[in-house]
Amino acid sequence: MDAVPYLPVIHLTRGDVVESIHFGAAAVVDAQNNLTAWYGDPQVVTFLRSSAKPFQALPFIENGGAEKFGLIPREIALLCSSHSGTDDHKAVVEGIQAKTGVRESDLLCGVHTPLHAKTVEAMRERGETVTSNRHNCSGKHTGMVAYARLKGLPFGLADQPYIDFNHPIQQEIRQTFAEMCGLNFGDVHVGVDGCSAPNFAVPLRNAAYGFARMCDPSGLPEKRTAACRKIIPAMIANPDMVGGPDSFDTHLMQTLKGKVVSKGGAEGYQAMGVLPGAMGPGSPALGITFKISDGDLGSHTSGRGDSHGAARPLVAVEILRQLGVITPQELAELAGYGPTFRIENYRHIHAGDAYPAFVLNRA
Repeated sequence: MDAVPYLPVIHLTRGDVVESIHFGAAAVVDAQNNLTAWYGDPQVVTFLRSSAKPFQALPFIENGGAEKFGLIPREIALLCSSHSGTDDHKAVVEGIQAKTGVRESDLLCGVHTPLHAKTVEAMRERGETVTSNRHNCSGKHTGMVAYARLKGLPFGLADQPYIDFNHPIQQEIRQTFAEMCGLNFGDVHVGVDGCSAPNFAVPLRNAAYGFARMCDPSGLPEKRTAACRKIIPAMIANPDMVGGPDSFDTHLMQTLKGKVVSKGGAEGYQAMGVLPGAMGPGSPALGITFKISDGDLGSHTSGRGDSHGAARPLVAVEILRQLGVITPQELAELAGYGPTFRIENYRHIHAGDAYPAFVLNRA
């Protein structure tokens, strides 16, 4: 493997000069834990951030939460989401809370302005105050509180908060995540996420293995297999719940129509799962994870408005192209994201270009 963790993934030009370079690393793993492709160091340890959300919902679904509370696929998808805070998202969160007995005041995710600019404008015109249900992680937090209620466990600040690293549901989530990634509990590094819940750092290849198994859970215990087969189809069938109108995850899943599940995270992390048969009859499930080392927080834009930046979508599209997952027609539909795009100034004058600078290594 490469000695340097991160290698160039994107060149950005101005005129005929390469002005900036994004660095990254990637891993592609099948459901049998074979590393099939990589770039940079696939063993680099980094936080999944919101890409961990499907795993964080897994114990709740595995232990009958959806059946107990009558959750439909659209609601399951929102438990795994980084939604953009639209009125539709807020309504679905409120619907889950009504079914599970969770109150908005139970959520410990904090408050931030919705990620969807038109929603922000509409709320301003209505004089509506932003509350926790508009937070992009409100679905995840609602699911955590609902799971604590399902198990009869304390969850509020007056007791043991459900976001405490040592809370039983957080311990169970961490154990489940470790098992899905082929690791031991102690191998999973834990930190505080932006929404105050615990988050996990593991090698890219282990996280990719976890996503491959979510997409092809046939070798897992029966209850976990059934839970994976609720979560992944729910996300794929409801991409608008996973992200929102300006979300790359949403647009990618809408375009690839059942072939790929996509869940991005903060600081330049991206995870994708390729479903069995997506590349033709008998093709295997794959998990794909990569990290943009600088966090992908620059001002460069592809013109599609993704809230996390333009580097992750470009690299994601290029990886799918190199793997043969994406067709020429699908590539054309996603052209605003990559694998190349024009860099324009504020007068929309063509100033440069962004293009991939990597080729995946193959096993």
